[in-house]
Formats: sequence, structure tokens, C-alpha cells
Amino acid sequence: MPSLIDIRRRIRSVKNTQQITKAMKMVATARLRKAQERVVNARPYSRMLREMVANVAAAAGAEASTLHPLLAVREEKKVQLVLVTADRGLAGAFNTNLIKAAQQFLAEKPERKTAFELYGRKGRDFWRRRDVEVSGEVTGISQAASYDDAEALAVKLMERFTSGEIDAAYIIYNEFKSVLSQQVAVKRILPLALPDDAGAGRDYILEQPPAEFLKNLLPGYVEAQVYEAFLESAAAEHAGRMTAMDSATTNATEVISKLTLYMNRVRQATITREIIEVVSGASALD
Repeated sequence: MPSLIDIRRRIRSVKNTQQITKAMKMVATARLRKAQERVVNARPYSRMLREMVANVAAAAGAEASTLHPLLAVREEKKVQLVLVTADRGLAGAFNTNLIKAAQQFLAEKPERKTAFELYGRKGRDFWRRRDVEVSGEVTGISQAASYDDAEALAVKLMERFTSGEIDAAYIIYNEFKSVLSQQVAVKRILPLALPDDAGAGRDYILEQPPAEFLKNLLPGYVEAQVYEAFLESAAAEHAGRMTAMDSATTNATEVISKLTLYMNRVRQATITREIIEVVSGASALD
């Protein structure tokens, strides 16, 4: 049976941990509000851009699918996989689910060559110990990725695709659904698939010919998709960390309660034993 001092030390240790998890939950909650606002504000832009691309593609007609190299569909012999993970842990299954999705992506078609573009320390640390091709890695921006970061990645993907180095580009990230729900998304970035119905009901007046305007619009469409993935991932990370820290704080409260009850029982048993010893000693003297 552990001594009262050991139990008190353990209770003190759990309380210290509880204070840390409670503070981390508060920080994650504050950051989540900002990240959620960025996601909510970016979604209408992405939706309108998708509608515009669909409308212009419909106006361009049948030639739309052949007028830009970003639309060229080829056999996927070599693909680029962008994995967006977090730089830190303590976010529940956030990083684990992403890594499992990447492993499943490799297992589905093992014959194709896959080059990894790793965003986030957790994904980098996992895959750098595996026998995979890593074409690039970026850390330190998982919670505050800017449009410039998304643009740099999109330009790199488009250059590799148009030069023939890769036949397709995919991105794996956590999509923010709600505070309690984040869903892993595997999205093809290149070649672009033109939306065919998102722009129905809108009539744009274009100064340029539709085909020429679409050609200039598609690179920005790729950048917007990458940026949206970064924003979704940041919000999902904060939500996952807030939920995990809330659960850890609740568990710490339960552990403290059980340890306190156990400590009281041990103390009561100790007092009872001491009383018995005193009584027994007095009886022996009599």
C-alpha cells in the first residue's frame, strides 16, 4: 500500500497537469475562433470562384477541356502527394488520421511512384524515416499559413505538372466540419476537373473571349484550392486540440477524485491501525 506522502505527490502532479491542459484548451479556443472566421470568410470566395470557372467553361464550350495544360489528363505513373499535418501534437487523432490516409493512398496503387510534399513537423518526422521520395518539406506554418504560402505550393505543383514531372497532384488535409468533427479529405488538385453545374443560373458579361479568360483564371483557381485546404487544416487542428485538452482536463478531474478518495481510505486505515495499537498496548500494560 502506498504511503500518504506518495498519494499526495501524485495528486499534486495530476493537478499540475490539469492546469496545463486547461490553459492549452483556453489558448486553442481563442485561436479556433480566429481560424474559424478565416474559414467561414474564405468559403464564399471559393464557392463564387468555382461558379465563375463553371460558367466560363460552359461559355467556352467543348474546347474548354483542351485549351490549358492544367486540364490535361494523363495516366498516373508518378503523382505528387501534399500531406498537411500539424507542427505540434496533443490534438487527438488529428495527425494520426492524416498519416493513415497517406498510407492508404500509397497502398491503393503501389505501382505508381509517389513524391511527398510534407507540410508540418508531424508528417515530416514520420515519413522521413520511411523509404519514400520527399520533394519538399515546410514546417512552422500549420497554424498561420498565408496566401503566399499557398501560392508558392500551387506554382510548384503547376510547374511540375506542366513540365511532365508528375501526372497528377493530390492533397490530404483535415476538413473542418465543426468543433467536434474533422474529416480527412483526399482531394485531387491537378489535373483540374472543370465544375459543370456550379455556375448554373448566372450570366457573366466577359470582355475577353471565354476560352482566353478561362486560361487566365485556372492558375488562380488552383491557388484558391490550396489556400482553402490550409485554412481548413488550421481550423481543424485548433478544434482537435481544444477537444483533446477538454477531455484530458475532465479525465484529470476524475483521477484526482479517485486518488482523493483512496487517500482518505488509506488515512482512515492508518488512524484505525494506530488506535488499535494504542488500545492493544494499554491492554497489555493492564
